[in-house]
Amino acid sequence: MNLKDFFIGMSQNQFLNSAAKKYGLKLGAQTVVAGTNIQDMIQSVKDLNNNGISATIDNLGEFVFEEEEALKAKEQILEVIEAIHTNKVDAHISLKPTQLGLDIDYEFCKQNLKEIASKAKEYDIFINFDMEDYGHLKPSFDLIDELSVEFDNIGTVIQAYFYESVKNIEKYKDYRLRIVKGAYKESESVAFQDKKDIDQNFLKLIEYHLLSGKFTSIATHDHRVINHVKEFVKENNIPLEKFEFQMLFGFRKDLQLELAREGYNFCTYVPFGDDWYGYYMRRLAERPQNINLAVKQVFNKKTNTVLGVAAGAFVLGRLTKKKNKK
Repeated sequence: MNLKDFFIGMSQNQFLNSAAKKYGLKLGAQTVVAGTNIQDMIQSVKDLNNNGISATIDNLGEFVFEEEEALKAKEQILEVIEAIHTNKVDAHISLKPTQLGLDIDYEFCKQNLKEIASKAKEYDIFINFDMEDYGHLKPSFDLIDELSVEFDNIGTVIQAYFYESVKNIEKYKDYRLRIVKGAYKESESVAFQDKKDIDQNFLKLIEYHLLSGKFTSIATHDHRVINHVKEFVKENNIPLEKFEFQMLFGFRKDLQLELAREGYNFCTYVPFGDDWYGYYMRRLAERPQNINLAVKQVFNKKTNTVLGVAAGAFVLGRLTKKKNKK
């Protein structure tokens, strides 16, 4: 098992997810999560706005299996929408259908999403439906299809590692789309496994939607992709108002500010809440270079923590594997 697979596996561990909530953001996650409450999150968004950067806000949580928990998430997101409106910040919402009951009942989830989209439309706030693992792909697109009949303030995500992403981006070209590489571990029967193939498809999707689509959010921390996009939009006379770059809160802050100062639309993905564990583990899987920072913060204060246990388990597993090979 490589480092990426290890942290993706950890992101799906429900026991550790529950334990992580007890520790708050003491595991290094405070560097990439904008607090556990709306007040802290709004202050982070205001700081971004002051630097010419907009935000998409994610009330963290996913794979919910109890109606009570889904309804609680819905109410929290409605409060976030009110907070965006009241504080007049430049921000919109990102949400995951599984947090709002997709694994409980499709119609129940749709009603929750309908309430959110309706409230957001009242304040002219955009709602982005995050895409999750392959098992939830079709029902999530079905929700988009049904709700877009009534609402024009919704969009979604296209994940470049899926084979069917080209078909989907063509189908949803008239939507505002965020294009990403993909953050879940998927089977080779449905997704590219080689980084080179994913990168190539990522650029293909970006170029297609820049030329043929409505509005493109390019979610990447890769300066090579960013430089490619800069050249592509210049060569094809694509106006700046047709796209934005997106990065995650807490990552490559200098580059975020640099792009905003160069005049590009820039949006930071701002996660908050106490259900941060799965999100954080996937960020470590995507960017292993951040593990050193996280582990350093953990062991400075507490060794008996979720990430401490995770890091220890990984090291022990690697050592055992090497020993068995001898």
